[in-house]
Amino acid sequence: MLVVVAPGQGAQSPGFLTPWLELPGLADRLGAWSEVVGIDLIAYGTTAGADEIRDTAVAQPLLVAAALASAEALGAAPDVLAGHSVGEFAAAALAGVLTAEQALTLVRERAQAMAKAAAVTETGMTAVLGGAEDEVLAAIERHGLTPANINGSGQIVAGGTTEQLAAFKEDAPARARLIPLSVAGAFHTHHMAPAVESLREAAKNIVPADPRVTLLSNSDGKPVASGAEFVERLVKQVSSPVRWDACSETMAELGVTTMIELLPGGTLTGLARRGLRGVQTVALKTPDDLDAARELIK
Repeated sequence: MLVVVAPGQGAQSPGFLTPWLELPGLADRLGAWSEVVGIDLIAYGTTAGADEIRDTAVAQPLLVAAALASAEALGAAPDVLAGHSVGEFAAAALAGVLTAEQALTLVRERAQAMAKAAAVTETGMTAVLGGAEDEVLAAIERHGLTPANINGSGQIVAGGTTEQLAAFKEDAPARARLIPLSVAGAFHTHHMAPAVESLREAAKNIVPADPRVTLLSNSDGKPVASGAEFVERLVKQVSSPVRWDACSETMAELGVTTMIELLPGGTLTGLARRGLRGVQTVALKTPDDLDAARELIK
């Protein structure tokens, strides 16, 4: 059983799209999608620096476009789809809930609204690796932070103000390693509440279809059969924690045997190697990875 997953913000790196532009038709596709999102996806994916693509308004449409383009190049027919945070928009498009253009239009609004919300207060996110989960969650709560991403495999991401994160660093949970993330705000926390209404307004005119394959939600990790419900969850998820641990548990319950992570892959397959033992994985990083992915799903 094949699951195809789409990564979230932070997976991008300078120049990651460059080798993919050699694939026939991919540059044209990205050019058309650049018109939809109002930014030059090709330039940002090839020549832009790390700080430029860290910008939320750039990173989110860039990641969704990259995932969709690599999925098209792969040509696989997954049994299950899931995306991490903004990756859910790519998953929704691949499941037929949204068209690619609808997904990118909503992501453009999401990215701009979240960037605006992030500018109100200086906030950030810190990954917590290791430690006892109950102790980590207790420490996060003690410092007024939010467990914004509960990723499983011993990884939780805390979000909050820079002052709260600094205090958390000085009072780190036992046996845990803290890594500040290169993101522009405390995503999936109450700091993003203003962005929820902006995205809900943008989604009003979209009539989604029901998913064609099993589509998992970050809200609780469960499959969602209604396209309308999935879009509503996409809206609410902006200020709600991502439960990737629950998505992984559902994958195991469904009997997933193979995972392919779309461009720019690596993060989610890394979690799967630790949390979904026995599941074969391929992360799409360059076009050279397409052959390995196709071989895995023959």
